Amino acid sequence: MIVTVTLNAALDITHRVERLRPHAAHRVRDVGARAGGKGVNVSRVLHGLGLPTLVTGLAGGPTGEAVRRELRRAGVPEHLTPICGETRRTVAVVDEHTGDTTTLLEPGPVVRPEEWRRFQADFDACADRATVVVLSGSLPPGLPEDAYATLVRAARARGVPAILDTSGPALLAALAAGPALVKPNADELAEATDEPDPQRAAEALRTAGAEAVAASLGPEGLLAVTPAGTWRALPPERLRGNPTGAGDAAVAALARGLAAGVPWPRRLADAVALSAAAVAAPLAGSFDPAVHQRLRGSVDVQLLS
Repeated sequence: MIVTVTLNAALDITHRVERLRPHAAHRVRDVGARAGGKGVNVSRVLHGLGLPTLVTGLAGGPTGEAVRRELRRAGVPEHLTPICGETRRTVAVVDEHTGDTTTLLEPGPVVRPEEWRRFQADFDACADRATVVVLSGSLPPGLPEDAYATLVRAARARGVPAILDTSGPALLAALAAGPALVKPNADELAEATDEPDPQRAAEALRTAGAEAVAASLGPEGLLAVTPAGTWRALPPERLRGNPTGAGDAAVAALARGLAAGVPWPRRLADAVALSAAAVAAPLAGSFDPAVHQRLRGSVDVQLLS
């Protein structure tokens, strides 16, 4: 089972309007609401692939209960630790004329020290049953910068590899704990290392403690610096669509490959294909199975060194 952690879960609310105009009232043509957050999206993709997964994290208040209900309706198992604060919402407004999306992101609730300790105990119990754990997204207010480092160490103590997808101080603080894989995007990679060259930046993260680094380069695919070598995986074509959640789909594929011991070239090809299939789907956490199957055998994976 692949356990995902979303410490700053959200209820993602999407409004669709004909045209988005500043300083104007709008009639909403369609409204959708579903559980969100990067780890939740990873579990959704894994569930769509038919793999056992479990959503863990923090959820509180009526919004947190709405997150739980929606996951139950979707058939995605969860063990979210209750907190007193209200789970955040994200609001996306889609302009149907241009296809552009404007997003408003709430910061998330303040997590109390006793709630963080309770979550760690819940995580330990879940990690005992995991083959891989995935730690994704931002930290809510109240948690220490080394929160992910703590969870990486707890997983490693159980012999469970951890994949980390976060940025900034939370990423840097977790490297020394030895995550099996970190997956920054190009901007996060440059920010973490002050190095504009992606390969040298990824090598710097490995030197700092990560066992492997897979950097998302958007439409340019993935760059992976691993113990088995350095690889570049390029998609065979560029797809138009919604890039939100593409990185989470890549993480799902990388977690599946890690759990199964798949060689790096196949692992990266699957991640690039699944990421592209997520772009072809309308919502984060979804993917187009036909696109995934069509592309996974034609991704160009090059050994750089």
